[in-house]
Amino acid sequence: MTERHTIRVGLIGYGTAGKDVAEAILSGQAGDTRLAGVLVRDAGKYADAALKSGLITDSEEAFFASSPDVVVETAGHEAVIRYAEKSLQHGCDFMVVSVGAFCDQALHDRVMASASRHGRRVLVPSAAIAGLDRIAAAAQGPLERVTLTTRKPVKAWRGTFAEEVVDLDAVTQPTVIFEGNARESSRVFPESVNVSAALSLAGVGFEATEVRVLVDPTIDKNVHEVSAKGLFGEVRIEVQNTPSPNNPKTGFIVAMSVAQALRNLSSPLVIG
Repeated sequence: MTERHTIRVGLIGYGTAGKDVAEAILSGQAGDTRLAGVLVRDAGKYADAALKSGLITDSEEAFFASSPDVVVETAGHEAVIRYAEKSLQHGCDFMVVSVGAFCDQALHDRVMASASRHGRRVLVPSAAIAGLDRIAAAAQGPLERVTLTTRKPVKAWRGTFAEEVVDLDAVTQPTVIFEGNARESSRVFPESVNVSAALSLAGVGFEATEVRVLVDPTIDKNVHEVSAKGLFGEVRIEVQNTPSPNNPKTGFIVAMSVAQALRNLSSPLVIG
């Protein structure tokens, strides 16, 4: 029987989610894992950051020289474009939070081909959504419809495309700012609707997944409602995520989900 070894984790990005993931690893909440290194754009900005293990670097060479078994991306779509294939080529599994990058079908196909070629995996944690395991199972047999409705408070939409659609300072009731499919929504809201991309990969694809997005001044949490119907029956799931005070576009659950996905890599019991 093969003995499990401590999984070395390379982390790309050290913003709100990245710091929370690093803390989860260092505190033992991510199972039998060790932080090998953190890759950032400018290491000088983190000169005062003290990690119990692992290095913070802006050198790709130094990062991959730390020999991670799995690379976790928490730095946005550009990081997926730049490092997904490189990570796989270096013999690492690649865990992606910014799943919306895969709305670019050419990128998706290249990354999946690279994973196959190098015998590695692309891992998608549930992050801000729930029920991906149910949707993936239901997709085995036909799925007739998958819809996602995302509602977020005003503060979550500042600095996004939403400001071009609605006056965030004047909105007083829930207002639809987007209706379309998941491929379109991932392009328009790259930071805020990654959930639609994850749902698409689990279910019926980007074109067939229906998405509605609302600015909702009556709520203080990020709310995602998933509805699916098919041979398996029907499912409706509502998730209310508490936004991080440091970045309202990100919920606490994102880092928690990554930590759990990492835990599953070394745990003798995997649920879901």
